[in-house]
Amino acid sequence: MNTYPNVQETKDLIKQLVSIPSPSGNTAKVIQFVENYLKELDVETKRNRKGGLIATFPGKNNDEHRMLTAHVDTLGAMVKEVKSNGRLRLDLIGGFKYNAIEGEYCEIQTTSGNVYTGTILMHQTSVHVYKDAGDAKRNQENMEVRIDVKAENAEDIRELGIEVGDFVSFDPRVQITDNGFIKSRHLDDKASVGILLQLIKRIKEETITLPYTTHFLISNNEEIGYGGNSNIPPETVEYLAVDMGAMGDGQSTDEYTVSICVKDASGPYHFELRKRLIELAEANNIEYKLDIYPYYGSDASAAIRAGHDIVHGLIGPGIDSSHAYERTHETSLDYTEQLLYHYVLSELVSY
Repeated sequence: MNTYPNVQETKDLIKQLVSIPSPSGNTAKVIQFVENYLKELDVETKRNRKGGLIATFPGKNNDEHRMLTAHVDTLGAMVKEVKSNGRLRLDLIGGFKYNAIEGEYCEIQTTSGNVYTGTILMHQTSVHVYKDAGDAKRNQENMEVRIDVKAENAEDIRELGIEVGDFVSFDPRVQITDNGFIKSRHLDDKASVGILLQLIKRIKEETITLPYTTHFLISNNEEIGYGGNSNIPPETVEYLAVDMGAMGDGQSTDEYTVSICVKDASGPYHFELRKRLIELAEANNIEYKLDIYPYYGSDASAAIRAGHDIVHGLIGPGIDSSHAYERTHETSLDYTEQLLYHYVLSELVSY
């Protein structure tokens, strides 16, 4: 395949993005990063009241619009309880299981902005003490945060300013391998954000005038279900979410192609838009896989549920081990970026 020369730049950008803590509800820092990135490209942006970011490119046709979206919010947690043993009980943000974060390093950000480090562990971790260390359920009751401070009780913790409602983010542990893999937490969906930012950069550098006015929404509440369901101009005809392709038993998605979703838990995506995406992929030698994600929803499905009269679709890079320690390959990033490039230059579908 002919790899775009910026694939390493895309991976480096994704590495920067995943390294910025941004659990749903606490995304201002990463939105500021994206805003600054686009400002350096001389791309005007505006923020919506939910804290998301929108960039708009006027097109030859301003009567019919497109919108593309990817989300910067991630899984995370909040402090549910300051425990009497000086540790923290968590309440999860987003749809994942406690076993996915067992043993993970984390940061606790207090309301005043102070940050403390810690580790997420089972209360019954020590096999020398707890007979059920391996069998005990990984759940809210048994999991806790061991904070890297000298603390013996709840009062010691509260004196640091740590309280119920403080955000907890997970160490991404991002690595880029010599053979093209990038592995990290939060590739869902910061891999797609990096791809969209690279697409915007290409449009600017090549001074491309798009056929239709096109909006790029960087949403910040997708993991809790409503990131991209607003701020959709009434002229919008097509709405394409760019989000991770889910891998596992019975799935066709892999780490080396772009995944085109035909259906998820919300139902089928628009058939005509799906066909157009396939046509573009095949015409431009872009390797793709069609797939159904059984336990999944996107910003596009959230927009449909909110009542918007749009043609909706979903594509993205294939991500292994979703909502845990994820991984993808540069070829998947590249094919996704190529398909998006040809898509924004294409004609609208018939509907």
